[in-house]
Amino acid sequence: MRRVITYGTFDLLHYGHIRLLQRCKEQGDYLVVALSSDEFNAGKDKKSYFSYEERKHMLEAIRYVDLVIPEDNWEQKVTDVEKYHIDTFVMGDDWEGTFDFLKDKCEVVYLPRTPEISTTRIKTELGKP
Repeated sequence: MRRVITYGTFDLLHYGHIRLLQRCKEQGDYLVVALSSDEFNAGKDKKSYFSYEERKHMLEAIRYVDLVIPEDNWEQKVTDVEKYHIDTFVMGDDWEGTFDFLKDKCEVVYLPRTPEISTTRIKTELGKP
């Protein structure tokens, strides 16, 4: 069984997120999603509309997702890869090269984002009158 992991905040869940999760799942058989905790987001000066528990519940309802775990810090990626026996680490291509240090532990794949949609764009457009 090939195990895949990805990371994110997944706030204001949209079709770009679903497409990313689908493509992550296509990389293997079992998809682990490390979801940024509210505390971790606060440390990044990022505020989610939905709480960690609400975002976790939404992700667990998506058929491509097998397990949701908390992401509490930047450094946990190496530990997660080992703990969950990960074969493939997947991130959006806006992170290209950032996680190459994991290549000695697993395959690292950067997938193209869905260009016309993002949480930032949704928040910006909803803020307009």
